[in-house]
Amino acid sequence: MKRILLLLLVPIVLGSGAVCQQPAGISPTLARYTVAGDEFSVSLHSRPTITTTRVSRKDGTERTKRSLTVTVNSVAYSIEIFENLKPKQPLEEFIAESKANFQYDPASERNLTVNGFPGKEYSSQNETTTTVIQFFATEDRLFRFAATGPAAAVPATEDFFSSIKLGPNTYGIDVSSGIFIEPYNERVYLGRDVDVKPRLLKKPEPTYTKDALDNKVEGTVILRMVFSKTGRVENIKVRQGLPFGLTVQAIEAARKIEFVPAMKDGKAVSMLIQLEYYFSL
Repeated sequence: MKRILLLLLVPIVLGSGAVCQQPAGISPTLARYTVAGDEFSVSLHSRPTITTTRVSRKDGTERTKRSLTVTVNSVAYSIEIFENLKPKQPLEEFIAESKANFQYDPASERNLTVNGFPGKEYSSQNETTTTVIQFFATEDRLFRFAATGPAAAVPATEDFFSSIKLGPNTYGIDVSSGIFIEPYNERVYLGRDVDVKPRLLKKPEPTYTKDALDNKVEGTVILRMVFSKTGRVENIKVRQGLPFGLTVQAIEAARKIEFVPAMKDGKAVSMLIQLEYYFSL
């Protein structure tokens, strides 16, 4: 039997361990990815690789460039992030410089806005492939998102571009560290500091992905998170993960936990919790 056991390292009111079976034909799960400090996130079916370099500007100064790339189902996705140091480079100049590396039809230009930040989209198409590129400028970053693949993959690329988020309130799995990043500004208590610990009401269980089943992956995903005073699971961070989408499955299950918040001095408070999801075939 395929089993997934949930262990809580911080004592709270809890039922028996989780047991669930993998539904047939489950597909890989989308995950949201980011890079700490770069204030963006995007959804992909597979974790991208990342490289960081220093590149020269026209004035002779250098800036950091990060490149994220991944190919999924014959579609090549790329995300390039450039520091936009003072004097800041206008978006139009950044786009013009990109023409040396990307071929696109200027007539296809379309104005965009994501989370209040301006951008432009360009596209090109030949007999076999379609390419779409989106450019954005935030307070101190310039972004270039691109997807190239067969015409039949256009719906997948549209999902990619529609998932883009920009600004300080983005979240996701940090590609460079594997830690899940989510903004959080509340005071968080430890178990020993509260009068009454959280009480679970509902704890949905994660499922195996097809890739994990095919590769016979077993092991433990360890997550650290906040059971907030508002009754939501927040600020999830990955302490230990598993490949082939199992970490994402654990995160999604943890997000759906329902509970009564911890109490201190008669008031609901936020508390740090560590969970272990054990995946066993």
